[in-house]
Amino acid sequence: MFKVLSNWYRRMFSDPEAVAMALVLVIGFVLLYFFGNLLAPLLIALVLAYLLDWPVSFLANHGFRRGFASALVLLIFFLIATFTVLRILPTVWGQGMNLLSEYPVMLNSTQQWLESLPQQYPEFIDGALVESVVDNVRTRLMGVGEQLLQSSLSSIINLATVLVYSVLVPLMVFFMLSDKQVLLNSVSRFLPNDRRLLTQVWSEMNGQVINYIRGKAIEILLVGGASYIVFAIMDLRYSALLGVLVGLSVLIPFIGAFAVTLPVAMVGLFQWGLSPQFGYLILAYGIIQVIDGNVLVPILFSEAVNLHPLAIIVAVLVFGGLWGFWGVFFAIPLATLVKAVMNAWPHHIEKVEDSEPSTSAE
Repeated sequence: MFKVLSNWYRRMFSDPEAVAMALVLVIGFVLLYFFGNLLAPLLIALVLAYLLDWPVSFLANHGFRRGFASALVLLIFFLIATFTVLRILPTVWGQGMNLLSEYPVMLNSTQQWLESLPQQYPEFIDGALVESVVDNVRTRLMGVGEQLLQSSLSSIINLATVLVYSVLVPLMVFFMLSDKQVLLNSVSRFLPNDRRLLTQVWSEMNGQVINYIRGKAIEILLVGGASYIVFAIMDLRYSALLGVLVGLSVLIPFIGAFAVTLPVAMVGLFQWGLSPQFGYLILAYGIIQVIDGNVLVPILFSEAVNLHPLAIIVAVLVFGGLWGFWGVFFAIPLATLVKAVMNAWPHHIEKVEDSEPSTSAE
């Protein structure tokens, strides 16, 4: 057993560059695991810097000073973001409060409809089973509603933190954009001199992270905007709120689409009942999800779709459990990082020579 482990260790860690890369990855994991909450503003700034690096580089390549280009792009971005938030946030907030106030009524209506099913189809549906399921689901959904309300109140209480972040994050984004090369050179000073494997993995991951963040931003806007337009045309209640939820659901691969289906279906069922209009809503929502999964995702994330769906789901569960929202958001890049490290990791296969001398034929 010891010999097997010894051979495995020599095969996997005989290269000093592999040991250095493993050490860097372990240090990064420890920092994110224990100080993830403290590093949240830095992560937000890093995401925005990746998102805005392309227009800044474009202006810098066309004669603008990088500092001026960074300030200009950042100013335009935050003006657009502020205008969008001020236009959308009050509507979404109001619809969210109205939905929470009607939440018990919707649950009661759903409960009455489910309890009527055993009377209509007694040979297929057991009344006791339906009652048990309804009570269980009702308890859980009421708990979710209370958690959402508490989260809203805690968000108001933490308004001071948001205000501090609103000052710190733009400053960090500006310095990341304007002094990009200086910061990269400073970080490289702490890395080992022999870092061929690190450079290989970084080169592969850097491009994929850039494409992923930009792709996610585009996907959120397209899916959320299309959903809102469809819901508004169909005169669905809470169309702005549901459109935002559908747009944000793309942050969680596979799971988000299923999770956001419940509020869409509940609102439609409460508004129209089991009518053709409700069927059209589910059909339109399904078409949006199909287009997103089969058209947008392959175009925007051509590298990420090379991952197996099971690997993506496992990455969401593992990294989401470790780092919460940021783990879910970066689940695909982190899974790609694991794949890139496995592909770049050297595997030295030693040839074992026979120690016994060969005997010559007489």
